Amino acid sequence: MAPITAAGLPVPQRVAVVGAGMVGLSTAWFLQEHGVEVTVLDREGVAAGSSWGNAGWLTPGIATPLPEPAVLKYGLRAVLSPSSPVYVPPSADPKFLKFVTGFTKNSTMKQWKKAMGSLVPVNDLSLESFDLLRDGGVQAETREAKSFLASYRTEAERATLLEEIEHIHAAGQDIEFDALTGDQARAIEPSLSDEIGSAILLKGQRFIDPGTYVHALADSVKARGGKIMDAATVADIRDTGAGVVVTTAEGSVEEFDAAVLATGAWLGKLARQFGVKNVVQAGRGYSFSVAIDHVPNGPVYFPAQRVACTPIGDRLRVAGMMEFRKPEAALDQRRIRAIAEAARPLLRGADLDNRQDEWVGSRPCTVDGLPLIGATKSPRVFAAGGHGMWGITLGPVTGRLLAETMVTGKQVEQLKPFDPMR
Repeated sequence: MAPITAAGLPVPQRVAVVGAGMVGLSTAWFLQEHGVEVTVLDREGVAAGSSWGNAGWLTPGIATPLPEPAVLKYGLRAVLSPSSPVYVPPSADPKFLKFVTGFTKNSTMKQWKKAMGSLVPVNDLSLESFDLLRDGGVQAETREAKSFLASYRTEAERATLLEEIEHIHAAGQDIEFDALTGDQARAIEPSLSDEIGSAILLKGQRFIDPGTYVHALADSVKARGGKIMDAATVADIRDTGAGVVVTTAEGSVEEFDAAVLATGAWLGKLARQFGVKNVVQAGRGYSFSVAIDHVPNGPVYFPAQRVACTPIGDRLRVAGMMEFRKPEAALDQRRIRAIAEAARPLLRGADLDNRQDEWVGSRPCTVDGLPLIGATKSPRVFAAGGHGMWGITLGPVTGRLLAETMVTGKQVEQLKPFDPMR
């Protein structure tokens, strides 16, 4: 007799995972750990969405909810400016207005503390989950951030992050740091300009080249017998009462025991019919790479400008911006220029006029800053998305805990706050 989950259903033997980014592939990999046969479908291919060009930080110490009191300080005029680090284009789209209203309501200290408390238990398991992937044969290393410098012009600017770290500590999140002068920061990281007057050295964090890592994860899924279908746009998923039928726009129809929706900023399209009412809004991030005289030993962060820099090979990836627009909108050169101009006075020896790999990708943002992970109104269809800026950091732990939920049918304690039906 087939084994039964606590939910009273047979343990799924064949699962379709829709989305080949960090979250989808991590879920597929951990399902394989439980002996499940997986097929991953993606409308483009591996790491084609927000998994490719982001900053690649593995920073559980600062994985905090996106709606925060500082967002409200920007004021409406600031967020309507195309050069603002948080850009909200004027729009009359009702879904978007619903998102902005909900996001604003959650940008209070009370809501931030509640959401932060929900993230701490998964943050605590995030780096260990990367280690499980490595130990299980994924041929990609995570790199220790020998230096991870949040850098500021003044001590007054730095006070905001120091205060946030106090709140992070109060929520139970472990994070070690040193407060530095500008000269101390430059001694560690010569690529910082003389404009930098103070900094915070964050300890115990890591980073990756996200595109390379996600491709290595896909290779591991395939090597273990998984199937990955590129250019497979899932048009429909139907719960038949005995399984799920997945139909692609390209004409393939296949039946599985269960399905996981890990489609990032497009999550709502397929999840809505299964009762997921939470709006998932694209928060688009931009990046490019430049040559720099001294490639940093680890990430460099300019929080006041919301610019994130990561060494990728012999170049520096410069990323930033939170642009609330449709995920398929074209890359806007004004955003790229705004990031370059914000970084220019703060970096030494960076060739910001000779940019390569200009990129835009859509982070899936929710109104409360918490992801959507778990069963939908169908016990055979599961959501895994809405991680905002932390899909890379939290992708493996999401896959690990969701796979456990799917094969046992039990509610994993750490996932309770992320119920897609909330």
